[in-house]
Amino acid sequence: MGLFAACEPEMGIPPLFRCPISLDLFKDPVTLCTGQTYDRSSIEKWLSSGNSTCPVTMQKLHDSSIVPNTTLRHLIDRWLQINCSLGYDLDYFQTVDDSFVVLKHNLQSKESTLETKVEALERVLALSEDLPFENCPLIQLDFFQMILELALEIAVKSSNFEENLIFIEKALSCGLKLLSFSDLRTLNMLKEDESKFTNFLILFKKGTFTIKKRLCHLIVAISSSLQLKELLSILGKSKILIQELAHLIENQLDGYEESIKALSALSSLEHNREVIVKENAVKALIAYIVNAPKCQYASIMAMRTIETLLVVESAKEEVLNHPNGVSAIVKMVFRVSSDNEASESAIGAPIFVGTGSTQDLGWDSGLNSWSTGLTKEHFDGEIVGRQMGSGSRPNA
Repeated sequence: MGLFAACEPEMGIPPLFRCPISLDLFKDPVTLCTGQTYDRSSIEKWLSSGNSTCPVTMQKLHDSSIVPNTTLRHLIDRWLQINCSLGYDLDYFQTVDDSFVVLKHNLQSKESTLETKVEALERVLALSEDLPFENCPLIQLDFFQMILELALEIAVKSSNFEENLIFIEKALSCGLKLLSFSDLRTLNMLKEDESKFTNFLILFKKGTFTIKKRLCHLIVAISSSLQLKELLSILGKSKILIQELAHLIENQLDGYEESIKALSALSSLEHNREVIVKENAVKALIAYIVNAPKCQYASIMAMRTIETLLVVESAKEEVLNHPNGVSAIVKMVFRVSSDNEASESAIGAPIFVGTGSTQDLGWDSGLNSWSTGLTKEHFDGEIVGRQMGSGSRPNA
């Protein structure tokens, strides 16, 4: 049965079998010169209304003729036959799909109240718990893109920003639930639409701590995809974004751990680091390490991020000129190395401040050790480090 064997009522109508205009199962699929397929009645209505573009691609139609898509028609007929033989008729699929279509309509409709939209999001959140085995129409109907676009649009459209914060929080929570089952390239909407990028920054600056934490998760997700490298570069050059992340980290406000992860993700691109350092990120990370109550994952992540940023000369100066810079790093290194649980996740390579090299350390820096190398000029003429495994101390 191949393609059709896994189709069950919970799966809904396959997205390729839906008309992009009506969202219904194709009855008479026809194809335009752009290669996009529509139901005959839907596209004829579109063209008769005076439109001269393709509804999906918005390309100008140099030829308005339509050609029957017999291959797709055959596949749909075959799909219906197989599912009927398994005891599933179109009414089953249509019933499942209708509930999702109603949800989508309630979210997109300008006539829906804010309360109705929030209720719809709560329903989506509940349904997403059963993914990917059930409720697949959430993915097939691309709720991920639709919900993110709504969150970004509502951020500035209404005169009462405060009232919309609950909706935005719920929308971003839904987006994160759907994230791992959706196409990450959808997030390129931030790169392709300047207004969406601006709204993203507005949310990060004016949103609640919950909203800021959700946006940090999105930044980390963006950094995981090579196809979103350009978007990560744009985010990493945003002074507003870096300043807000640094503020959360330095003051250990709600969401500081997520902010450290987001800052680390942005720092993964070398050409982002100059801006990140310039906007006081190193200072914020040092302030966090100084006040960190114990060696925890966020502390280690902060150290790793500082290490990454030290390739920028001004970052080294930030550490050296900060009253607690050198001592904070040394304190953190010793704290991590004495913690058996944390040591495996600790920084695996030396951090060098200034122009020191492994030879400056004055002791064996083989595979079984890690250390913070500080030149004699930078730390009262002393070398600080720790040899792990052998327990030997460095030679002064």
